[in-house]
Amino acid sequence: MKHDSGTLYIVSAPSGAGKTSLVTALTQADPAIRVSVSHTTRAKREGEQHGVNYHFVEHADFHSLIEQGDFLEHAEVFGNFYGTSRSALQQTLAQGLDLILEIDWQGAQQVRRLMPEALSIFILPPSQQALRHRLDGRGQDSDEIIEGRMREAVSEMVHYDEYDYVIINDEFGTALEDLKAIFQANRDNDPTAVARAERLRLEPQQQRNGTLLKQLLA
Repeated sequence: MKHDSGTLYIVSAPSGAGKTSLVTALTQADPAIRVSVSHTTRAKREGEQHGVNYHFVEHADFHSLIEQGDFLEHAEVFGNFYGTSRSALQQTLAQGLDLILEIDWQGAQQVRRLMPEALSIFILPPSQQALRHRLDGRGQDSDEIIEGRMREAVSEMVHYDEYDYVIINDEFGTALEDLKAIFQANRDNDPTAVARAERLRLEPQQQRNGTLLKQLLA
């Protein structure tokens, strides 16, 4: 059951839940899935490419896109602007490609209002300890910064119940298969993938992992 146009997916997660690694592995395994490239006014960092990592634009150009109503969502972070262009996104979907938006819960709310047909996935860590360990594993930050990140992560995870699907990234290989199943279920209607994806929907996950979810949000 191949659709003529692709499906828009929103993928959100707290920092340290493994979202970027999962999305990278998914898109490497399936060329029909792309990741949306955001517009930003921040300076290009070493090794970054225009059109690959971001569309790097001047402040004036960014504001003119805001005025034209082209952004599905946009935000200011530490004095720089980031946004998702509706026209760029629709171009990709029209090619029959599925498109992933890696955005936070606030961006997700903005996108859902404008494109309610989008499917959304929230990725959670298996425990607060595992999350702390992953944030600490980067070895670059003080305890104070990690505490701040943990508080921020909990305030993000509170919004998991606004999403269609929930994946708990305990074992990377399993979480990747879960993610693949959601895409296959919606694109190919593959019965095995459909069955797996149904178990990842919000309500079955809440019923099955109620205790874990309470602990994560504590």
